[in-house]
Formats: sequence, structure tokens, C-alpha cells
Amino acid sequence: MGLLLTVLIVALVFEYINGFHDTANSIATVVSTKVLHPRQAIFLATFTNLAGALVGTAVAKTITSGLVDAKFMGPETIICALLGAILWNLLTWWFGLPSSSSHALVGGLCGATLASAHGDWSAIIWSKVVEGGPWWKNSGILYKVIFPMLLSPVVGLVVGFLIMTLLYLLLARARPAFVASFFGKGQLLSAAFMGWSHGSNDAQKTMGIIALALAAATKAGTLDNTPAFLSFLRVDSAAAAIPVWIKVVCAVVMAAGTAAGGWRIIKTMGHKMVRLLPVHGFAAETTGAAVLSVAAHYGMPVSTTHAITTSIMGVGCAKSFSALDLSVIRRILWAWVLTLPVTALLGWLIQRLWLLCA
Repeated sequence: MGLLLTVLIVALVFEYINGFHDTANSIATVVSTKVLHPRQAIFLATFTNLAGALVGTAVAKTITSGLVDAKFMGPETIICALLGAILWNLLTWWFGLPSSSSHALVGGLCGATLASAHGDWSAIIWSKVVEGGPWWKNSGILYKVIFPMLLSPVVGLVVGFLIMTLLYLLLARARPAFVASFFGKGQLLSAAFMGWSHGSNDAQKTMGIIALALAAATKAGTLDNTPAFLSFLRVDSAAAAIPVWIKVVCAVVMAAGTAAGGWRIIKTMGHKMVRLLPVHGFAAETTGAAVLSVAAHYGMPVSTTHAITTSIMGVGCAKSFSALDLSVIRRILWAWVLTLPVTALLGWLIQRLWLLCA
């Protein structure tokens, strides 16, 4: 029971860090365009993250049953996976790099599970194909992580470019004062949409981890002798519906993390990559939020970071290719490339160390 409690605490720590680490994703543009004061933006992001986290569980179910073999996922394995993801999130936050918390968790999960399975690669679900169905109905790392990881940045970049180009054409004769005023108000809606989408995708990952741990404990009989008032901890199957209390707790904890802010990453995304006006912020947020919403609907743990960052890049390209700071973009791309392998290695090393010390 003590180990299970540790899993819950570490999972919620990850969710809290995810909140302040990824806060920048939903509010960087609205802060940099000066539509909202930072405190107002954090309040908006906190509220919309909370609302979005309570909607849907498709991503949570992918985490619980679509990426690794649950029989190798004991409480200690989940703890090691989370610690690997937490270490990487804190490191990239310190350097102001908007890396992916989603991929950090997936990488840690795969590495720790592989160590727990003593190198048995069948513990990692690479792909499960649904015969006759579209590719997004398939499951496994390839279809739920790798394909979306490659596709979502491209979609964000292209759609951001197209939306911004269309706005330039439509607003060619509009007065600058009108454009600033209209999209200053419009950006309140797009920022809210971005916050809601972030909550609907990111919070579900920790919901899935907690449900996975409780399902494993229930199956192992760890919770058989718990008092009646703790019966809500029993989860019969990791693939079953996520209990409401898990949704609420994860949503509240991530909202609390969001309230803590993430100014280092906000500075990188909102100021260093490209100089933004309200119309640019509106285009980037709308694009990023749309990508996240579609991904959440299909149970894909897509990176909020990838979606909004490439949307900002696409908007910047429509403005002028020279408006992009390529040195900052290179640093971000390196963080993206390294996230999955580094967190997988961290998860593997921590799990191996745990097994050696046990």
C-alpha cells in the first residue's frame, strides 16, 4: 500500500510540473502580444486547463493499455518512468526549452518497462493494426506516438502558415488600429481554446498512469484488505472507464501547476522565436488548439509543445522567413529529438538501479 501511495504522489508531482512546464504553451502568445497581463493569462489558462481536463478519456486509455504490456508495469516501474520524465522536464524548464512532457512520459514509460521486462522487447507494444480501418484506429507506439509526433508539427507549421496568409489577404486594406483591437479580443477566445485543448490532452496522461497503477494493484490483491471507505481506489481494468475522482484530482493538480507559471519557456516561445502581434497570436493559438483537439479525440498523446511551437513558426514564416530566430529554433528541435531517447534511457537506468537495490 505504501508503494502504491508513492506512485500516486509521484504521478501528481509530474502532473503539477506538467502544469507549470506547459503553461507557456497555452499563454505565451497572449502574454507576448500584451493582450493579457501575465497574471490574467495564468488565471485564464488555469480555468480552461481545468475544464479541458475533465472532458474525454481517449488519451488516458492509450496510456493505460496501448503502449506497454501491463503485466510488466508494477508500481516501482511506474515510479521510475515518472522520475525519468520529471528529471527531463525540470532540466528543459531550467534552460527555457519547450520540450514535450507527453513524449517525456512515453519515453520514461517505455524505458522503465523494458528494464522491468529484463530486455524483453515484446513488453513494448510497437503496433496493433485494426484490419480494414484507417491508420488512426490502430494502437501501439508507432501509430499513437511516432506518427502523431512527426505529423503534428508539420500540420501546425502548414496550417499556421495558411491561416496567417489568409488573414493577411483578408486584412490587406484594414486599418492597423482595427486589426489590433479586433484580434486583441479574438485572442481571448483563441487562448481559452488553447488552454482547454491543452487540458483535454495533457491531463489525461497522468490519469492513465494512475488508473494503470490502481488496476495493477487491484489485480495483484494489494487493495483487498483496504477499509471500505477506500474502496474507490479499486480499478478493475486499466482499459475501463477512468473514475471521476481521478479526473478531478489530476485536473485540479495540473491547474495548480499552471497557476505557478512557467516564465522561462514563455520568454522563449513568446519573444525569442518571432515577434508577435494579436493577429499572429490568434492564428497560432487557433492552429495549435485545433491540432490538440483532433489528437485528443483519437486518443493520441500529442505534444502541446510541438503543436503550438510549430504553429508560431508557421505564422512567423507567413510574416517573413527572416522574422524567425533560427538559433532558438535549432535549440528547440534538439530538445524534441532528444526527449524520447533520453527519457527512455533515464527510465531504464532508474528502474535498473531500483532492481539492483531491491
